[in-house]
Amino acid sequence: MFTVDNINTLASTATELASLIQAVAAIEDRVQPQDAWCVQSMTDLLEQDSINMLIVYDKNGKKEAAQYKVIGYCLYQVVFEQSEILRIGTHPDYQRQGVATHMFTELNTVLKQSKVAHLMLEVRADNKAAIALYERQGFSIIHQRKNYYQLPQQAAVDALIMQLMYP
Repeated sequence: MFTVDNINTLASTATELASLIQAVAAIEDRVQPQDAWCVQSMTDLLEQDSINMLIVYDKNGKKEAAQYKVIGYCLYQVVFEQSEILRIGTHPDYQRQGVATHMFTELNTVLKQSKVAHLMLEVRADNKAAIALYERQGFSIIHQRKNYYQLPQQAAVDALIMQLMYP
């Protein structure tokens, strides 16, 4: 069974925190190969008060967080009543098993408790599976950035800005 926790709650030592961030970076390399964020970038961001991360993991019978199997993550920022998902990912071996839905349930609870009015994210227009997931979660497209993602030898891809409003 999957468990979702705030990374700072889960990691009780600097070593555990570093291990969890390393596991997230490894997933990031798999699911965002063109522009994966490195361990140092995530570590630096998490030092900011407005940045936080949810970790989805399987304890696998282990007692220490550094030994848990990290299977998903959501790096997000809260500034006053606004929130934005900066990075989100699920290990490919666990995709389409409800991991992201489980993560969104926890994220929505946290953000509503923090009196956040809306949650935003950006997604590649060609990432149909992610767009469908976000729409099932209640997100809607509010803006399109034409030709935002550009890689050598490939056609440019639009970025979609999506938003979820909280009641």
